[in-house]
Amino acid sequence: MTQPMSAMQQTMSAKQHAASQLPLKGLTVLEFSQYLAGPYAGLRLADLGARVIKIERPGSGDACRSLATKDLWVDGDSLLFHTINRNKESFCADLKSPHDLNAVRQLLAQADVMTHNFRPGVMEKIGLDYTSVKALNPQIIYGEVSGYGNEGPWVHKPGQDLLAQAVSGVGWLSGNRKQGPVPLGLAIADMLCGTHLAQGILAALVRRQRARKNGGAVVGAKVQASLLESMVDFQFEGLTTYLNNDRQLPDRSAIANAHAFLGAPYGIYQTKDHWIAISMGPLGPLAEALGCPAINKNDSEAFSQRDAIKTDLAKHLRTQTTDHWMTRLNAAAIWASEVVDYDQLLDHPAFKAVAMELQVSRPSQNGETSLTVNTTRCPLRINGQRFTSHKAAPRLGEDTDHIRNTLLANSTTAHSSQGETAQ
Repeated sequence: MTQPMSAMQQTMSAKQHAASQLPLKGLTVLEFSQYLAGPYAGLRLADLGARVIKIERPGSGDACRSLATKDLWVDGDSLLFHTINRNKESFCADLKSPHDLNAVRQLLAQADVMTHNFRPGVMEKIGLDYTSVKALNPQIIYGEVSGYGNEGPWVHKPGQDLLAQAVSGVGWLSGNRKQGPVPLGLAIADMLCGTHLAQGILAALVRRQRARKNGGAVVGAKVQASLLESMVDFQFEGLTTYLNNDRQLPDRSAIANAHAFLGAPYGIYQTKDHWIAISMGPLGPLAEALGCPAINKNDSEAFSQRDAIKTDLAKHLRTQTTDHWMTRLNAAAIWASEVVDYDQLLDHPAFKAVAMELQVSRPSQNGETSLTVNTTRCPLRINGQRFTSHKAAPRLGEDTDHIRNTLLANSTTAHSSQGETAQ
């Protein structure tokens, strides 16, 4: 007679079942990428079940290990590194060493995907450019991140987020008219570029699998993404408007600017006690809901009289609290929202409902304690399943020995057997 499972066994069984349902389970990714854009793509692939192995320099590793935000560190690595590298493995290899480079080539021969964000020409010099890697593994998906592509005068310009924002035009969309260029307050170019790289890799993997299923030649691909192209695509709405409107530059509001191409009331306004965001919509119903006849204009004037309307609206909204205005706006079904900070967000029932918080852990360097990092999970859900790996970012070289004793041992055996057969 089968004994019923204990609560612990049921929990373990559920975790094992969830792991078996991960869509990229069984795929191996070698990540030569550093900092944010390339590793962000690897993070998303790891979240979806791929085995992501970071190839890192002995002694220092990914430079992001030493790049701290607000001087925050966890167990010798920057908190930023932990944020972007959870659920990965670390393999140390000196790419200038023939012995280590040979080991890396053996890993590439078995991998499904590799990514890198070295400057143009570096991988060619090492001998790990796409042509060379394709010769080792014709089926590999080769992902490459650059700052500004592989041609043109900016090829050797530093591929850094703020610099990519600076040359993309995006600085002229945020802030009010007299503020000058305003950068977005987060690494938007890196995150978008990493997302695009992951999309391209997944598309290439689907094509490869379809070819295999149909009995055709199974081919790999070279997938490229750049910070500049990602930032240009991010602004496709504004750039399309510019290209089709006699190349008129974006004109930000003098007050409460939130979108340079939209009219009043679109923006964020101060109330008596806080702030409120009001989205697009006809001015008449808004004026009635707020009791503000000064903004009861024709909708055709929403852009041409944008600053005047916003000025009157801003003055009126300062007379009452955010809750007062939200009650009236919600009753009139007008698109508006209170503006929250991180404290309010994390305590809000809406945030708790989507269960975005995630805690990851790993043994500390002394092996006596376990460290934890609080972060956020992968935002995707498939058939209702959330992806919540609790494995923290690896210590430098943490998995080197295990990989040498498994993947490389198997590779050495395979090469030896092939050699004996050939003889």
